[in-house]
Formats: sequence, C-alpha cells, structure tokens
Amino acid sequence: MNTPIGELLPPPRLMMTPGPSNMDPRVYRALATPLVGHLDPWFIGMMTDVQVLLRQIFQTENRMTYPISASGSGGIEATVVNPLEAGDEAIVCSNGWFSERMAVIGERTAAKIHRVEAPYGLPVDPEDVRRAGRGRKIKFVGLAHGETSTGVVQNLDDYRKVADELGAILAVDAVATLGGVPLDVDRQRIDICFSGSQKTLSAPPGMAPITVNTRVEEIVRNRKTPVQSWYFDMIPIMNYWGKERTYHHTPAVSLIFALREAMRLVLEEGLEARWERHRQNQQALISGIEAMGLELFVKNPAHRLPTVTAVKVPKGIEDLKVRKQLLDEFNIEIAGGFGPVKGQIWRVGLMGYSSQKTNVLLFLAAFEKTLLDQGFRVPSGAGVGAAVRSYAEAGAVAAHK
Repeated sequence: MNTPIGELLPPPRLMMTPGPSNMDPRVYRALATPLVGHLDPWFIGMMTDVQVLLRQIFQTENRMTYPISASGSGGIEATVVNPLEAGDEAIVCSNGWFSERMAVIGERTAAKIHRVEAPYGLPVDPEDVRRAGRGRKIKFVGLAHGETSTGVVQNLDDYRKVADELGAILAVDAVATLGGVPLDVDRQRIDICFSGSQKTLSAPPGMAPITVNTRVEEIVRNRKTPVQSWYFDMIPIMNYWGKERTYHHTPAVSLIFALREAMRLVLEEGLEARWERHRQNQQALISGIEAMGLELFVKNPAHRLPTVTAVKVPKGIEDLKVRKQLLDEFNIEIAGGFGPVKGQIWRVGLMGYSSQKTNVLLFLAAFEKTLLDQGFRVPSGAGVGAAVRSYAEAGAVAAHK
C-alpha cells in the first residue's frame, strides 16, 4: 500500500549543539541559487573565489587549499592517509572522541600509530608527546585544536615546538575552531589543517576545508606507494582545484555556493571581531551556568573551547529528559556526551551564526525552567542575570580601550 509522502517541512530549531550551527539567511539564499555544472566556465572561475576566501580564513598562502566534498571526518581521513605509508611512525594526541578517530583512521594505514592520551576534559601534555617520540623517527604529530566531545581547546604552539624537535609535520583538526577561535596556519607553522563547513563557518554540513603546505605536498608527491584512498588522494583533487581544473569527481555545487557566502560573512565581520564575539558569548554563558549552581566539565578556564561548553549533569537529573524538554518545549537543541561521558555532560554549542547574545539569554531562561521542571533547584533568574552582568562588564572594558 502506497502512503503519500508530504511536503518537507523541517521544524525551526535553535541549534546550540557542537554542530551543525544555524545559518545566516544569506547562506540559505546562496543555497537556493540556480545549479550549474561543475565544469561550467562560470563555476570554474568561481572556484578561485572559494580558494581565496579559504586562504584568508586559514590565514595562509598555501597553494593546496580547497574544500573536500565530505564532512569533517573526511578531512581527518585525507589528513592521515596522504602523508602516511608503510614504515612511517606517527603520534596522535587523543583526549576525546574525535581526536581518537584520527588514531583509528591512522591504524588503518600501514603506518605505526602511537597514541598519547589524556583524560576527557584535559588537553594532552606536550611533554608526554615529547617522551613518546624520543628515540623514534616520527613523521607526523596529529591533534584536535578543539575537541568537541569534551569542550577542550589545546595550545597549538606547544605542539609545534615538539613536532619541530621530532622533525615531524604537525596536522591539526580545526573542525570546531576555524572562524571562531584564533588560528593562523602560516604564523603557527601548521603543515596540514582541516575544518568542517557546518560549525563556526555556519554553512551546511558536507564540506571539509583543508590547507596543506609545500612540505606536505612534496611528501605526498614522493610517496613510494599510492595513497590508499582514491577519493581523498590530494594530488588528483588538486588537479581539479589547481590551474588544470581537470575533472576528478562531481563536487557538491550548491554546498560550495553556500560555503562561499558563509566565508564572505566571516570576513565581512572580521576574524578578530568574530573571535571576540565567540569569547564574550561563551563567558556570558559560563557566568549564567555557574550562577545556576551547575558545574563545568573543563576545570581550567584556559582549556575551555570557546565554541563548545561542557556542563556536568547534576546528580538526580537525567541528561536525555532535559534535552528532550528543551527541544519539545523551546525548539532548542543541545547535545549530550559520547563514550565515557555519555549521560554525564551536556554540550552547549555557540558556533558561528548561533553564537549570539539573544541565544545565550534565551537558552539560560529555557534551561532554568527545564531544570526546575526536572527537579533541580535553580535561583530564580540567576542565570540570565549573571549573563547580563557579564555582557555589561565586557562592554565597559571595550569602551575603555
């Protein structure tokens, strides 16, 4: 029996997850523009715009800079499988679900992977990386700049020093940080850096911007064996994104249109202004959460990722019930924990277009009401009041600069 399928009408959610984030109306308009072929002369010219914008946001002059037709996990795979082959040794810093994914993908290559781990909620100690590499010929050090499963940010400069001592390339997962947290690929001498379109860039899911310097490009060109993945092999893809514009695969044309517009919005706002917006909104959120009597998962403020805040679920409260009520009653979506912290933390995203003062205040008010309904006592108006004071203090500081 055939049941008719109705019109597609997704609910209007406030996305306060670690991704995807809400999109600016201009990005939706870009998605709705006419489709053209991926070998159309107009599209081929527009590809240059995309690469110019990406280089500005990554802050790099790297020739090999392009969006992979894949999610951020595709960025991880391309980053790992291109430089590594049989006989190579690599260190992967694992302190959460997604940095661990880099190690798992690495183990599917013929290289030897050494994990350097830290407990969830903490960064990996660079000294542990140094010790793990001592006496070994390490080719690759990989880590997540921002670990979205725990809300931890790591200081890239520390790992660059260690990678230099080991003679290794530095590969950085910037899926949760590009466009929302200070990042300068050339100044920080990052050899490979990749991200995802749906997080702080606030474009649709499905693209993984990546940039690779000449050192890595030479490593890939001089491999003894072919890259194990045909789809993610950087060299033929760059024949399409390079001067040749030689067909490789059919890219996600409409997603590229949307990414182009999203990146224009990033640069229109300005990188430094955007970083500061994310910092201020997270600080207001944290002030509100702590005023409500809740505890943050990441203890050290210096280790807190500005785009994702992890909040401990109080005793006696069920993670899923809170998230379900927020979604059903207020159309607000937040995330729970993965792996060893499943059911123990909430992850609240303030990414890109979703990182707004009005969203912070609305969430805190909705969160207070939800927690009260679930049996957790919250001082009336404490969260919103603390956030308002945080914004006032930030405004006063800005006024005196």
